[in-house]
Amino acid sequence: MLTIHTADLLIPGGGRTPLPGGAVLVEGRQLAAVEVYEELTAAHPTARVRRWPGALTPGLVNPYGPELLEQAYHPDPREDLGSEPISGEALKSLGMTDARWGASARRGVQRMLAHGTVAVAGDLRRPAVADAVYRVGMTSEERFEDPPGPPTLEPLIGRSLAEAILFPLMPDMGIAATFTVFDVPDEAALTRRGAGTCVATVISGRLMYRRR
Repeated sequence: MLTIHTADLLIPGGGRTPLPGGAVLVEGRQLAAVEVYEELTAAHPTARVRRWPGALTPGLVNPYGPELLEQAYHPDPREDLGSEPISGEALKSLGMTDARWGASARRGVQRMLAHGTVAVAGDLRRPAVADAVYRVGMTSEERFEDPPGPPTLEPLIGRSLAEAILFPLMPDMGIAATFTVFDVPDEAALTRRGAGTCVATVISGRLMYRRR
């Protein structure tokens, strides 16, 4: 099935110029084309269309994979433990099991998806955590040094969009259809307001997060 995703502005990355009214064509799991919306719909009139507000960009990498998923607990809302990740001495008192680490990681991954994250950096050593990451199509990227702290779900803190993206939207490279959409007018607003403005995250052609 062919699907066209379009937004007010498309930021392809890789040093290329942002494209007002840009769109991407998704064929299965692959990114098939990046053009202005009118050209894509003219060439593929039967494709399904998804319209999004704001800016469509490449997906982002969160540099704090182990810190957020293996060294912090993401509470279940039913546990009355608050909504913020629990770490340090408070974490030690929770009596964590493999099953509980897996459930925590699944909730943490959902929070990451809601920040445009499609990959994490750093080695994941707990099988239950790694499974939660890979199950949604995220990847684990190599990390050559520990990032400056503290760990955060916000992948754009201290980094530009160019530094945070997993890979540019370049269909000629045969890459997966992996991207995110933020409810902002341009890159400057995204930098200022942060990745919490995410409205949709797509990994390998699958819509993994959509803000309600």
